[in-house]
Amino acid sequence: MVATGLRHAYGYLTVLDLDTFTVAPGDRHAVIGPNGAGKSTLLNLLAGATRAQSGAITYNGQTITRRQAAWRARAGIGRTFQHPSVYPDLTVLDCVRMGGWHHRRHPERTPLEVLDLVGLIDHADVLSATLPHGHRRMLDLAVALAGQPRLLLLDEPAAGLTDAETTRLLDILDGLPSWMAVVLVEHHMDVVAALATWITVLHHGRRLTDGPADRVRADPAVAALYLGPGGDDAAGQ
Repeated sequence: MVATGLRHAYGYLTVLDLDTFTVAPGDRHAVIGPNGAGKSTLLNLLAGATRAQSGAITYNGQTITRRQAAWRARAGIGRTFQHPSVYPDLTVLDCVRMGGWHHRRHPERTPLEVLDLVGLIDHADVLSATLPHGHRRMLDLAVALAGQPRLLLLDEPAAGLTDAETTRLLDILDGLPSWMAVVLVEHHMDVVAALATWITVLHHGRRLTDGPADRVRADPAVAALYLGPGGDDAAGQ
């Protein structure tokens, strides 16, 4: 995926103004930055949940800037949400079936296999609305994986997880196929350090820096952003 000239504003407030953003097959790309940096807005634009006001997005050689989120999901762009999005009146198993509906005839994994992968196999018949937070996060991931994505967009997947749940999440993400690209918005820097090979840092909707993960984490400007006034975490938009 290649995005160029992406800009989005709410009234007079520009929340994202990004020259380029590129994701190649197999990338493990983290997007970090303080509150209001534009991280979730970027994911929404890439997933099609929000329409770009300017700029272009190409995926697998096609221009998809005006394509709806459902079309992008069918094309292989999966996502999770900052606040887990599940079908509250469906069982856990049926939620995963819904996520894989477009590939039901030729699934890479059956819904039960996906639930086993994320540790929810024993909760298959439970209503999703009754799940505790950590299980809802894992279900959100399971629904995304059931769609057989080639590009997986993760919006703060570790938020609110226990240490044990975070470890399981990292194990799952570590085991994803090498050809699958992952874009991760996350404010837990230990999760970023464990997963990302490339980091983009956003600040006030613009790119502060990007590059290999080790180099970016050692950048004094990034340290100042996180340790200085207003840079105490990387959560939010």
